[in-house]
Amino acid sequence: MPHLLRVPEIATGTTEAVLATWPVPENSPYSAADVIATVETAKAVIDIEAEESGVILRRLVLEGADVTVGQPIALIGAPGESAENIEDELRAQGITPDTPAGLAPAGPALAPPAEAATANGTLERVFISPIARRLARAADLDPRVITGTGPNGRIMRRDVERAARTVTAEVQPEPPAQVSPSADYQDVPHSRVRRAIASRLAMSKQTVPHFYVSGTARADKLLRLRAELNEGASGVRISLNDLVIKAVARAHQLVPAMNVIWTPDAVRSFTSVDVGVAIASPRGLVTPVLRSVDRSGIAAISAAMSDLVERAGSGRLTPRELDGGTITVTNLGMFGTESFAAIINPPQSSILAVGAAHRAPVVKRNKLVVGSILEVTLSVDHRAVDGATAAEWMRAFVAAIQHPAKILL
Repeated sequence: MPHLLRVPEIATGTTEAVLATWPVPENSPYSAADVIATVETAKAVIDIEAEESGVILRRLVLEGADVTVGQPIALIGAPGESAENIEDELRAQGITPDTPAGLAPAGPALAPPAEAATANGTLERVFISPIARRLARAADLDPRVITGTGPNGRIMRRDVERAARTVTAEVQPEPPAQVSPSADYQDVPHSRVRRAIASRLAMSKQTVPHFYVSGTARADKLLRLRAELNEGASGVRISLNDLVIKAVARAHQLVPAMNVIWTPDAVRSFTSVDVGVAIASPRGLVTPVLRSVDRSGIAAISAAMSDLVERAGSGRLTPRELDGGTITVTNLGMFGTESFAAIINPPQSSILAVGAAHRAPVVKRNKLVVGSILEVTLSVDHRAVDGATAAEWMRAFVAAIQHPAKILL
């Protein structure tokens, strides 16, 4: 008997998404575990897999449409099943075919283009990506007047943004001569990712009582260790950040009172050390979580990081990879930033801001010499962790950086 396919629960706290693609055409069979729909959240693209074999009888939303958890998105049936009267079956399921949300047009189009009426009443097919379609709608732009630079002329995000800038420039009135150049500006509409980041970080600053602990570590041995590990290596290359992540796990092992999060009813303590890592991807800032870092070798950590960075860029991180952990590592050293503080990513209880390893005067055997140092700042949730605990953790972390051979044991 035909039944409705609904948007599943995507991730903790996530109730909205965008129907990105329909990989399976209407009236085409699929097997259990096949991906039959893909939805996009602010941080990831999630595949919806079929629980059993079947066929999509009718898609209820178009690609690029906003959807919510629990919302019906398709009418599906058993293998070989068909509905003689789709509209009657939909009404029996409580779906009105002519609701404002509308039904997706029937047909096997794998990636249906936008359609718009031309002057003679025919339909003009406009090939446009889902995110570009949303941006065009938000900017009140007609996709038919946008030149696509994607494959086969497909309109991409960059094409919409360029068109929006052009329209803004055209409608901007000529400013009076006395207007200061500083008054010139351009509004860039908020993306879904940027809105999510702003909301989450604002909530963190408003509800989480932050305090900060800073530390400076001699990094000469750490840099030499990385060079030795990479010398002659033909596979995965170890980064400085990989070693920092491992040192964080080592400090959490030595000071388990830091491996906690705050919940409304208790301080939750963990035995395994899961560490989030901030990644600045083309889609925006994401913080996937590395599992069991305390039990992972440095090569495994490096390989896992490379995989996460690659998939973050294409939005293929899974909801599970974005949840969990008690601490995040954020590193701006590659930009030359030597010191900064970061905002905690709830419900985690801390975040470590790592600067660039740089040369500075240091004291060695009562003599002033030049050495490499690493400056870090730990932001801590004071509800879950006391100042003395954070200071003890910082001492353990600095010791791990200055004697890095111990973190490889």
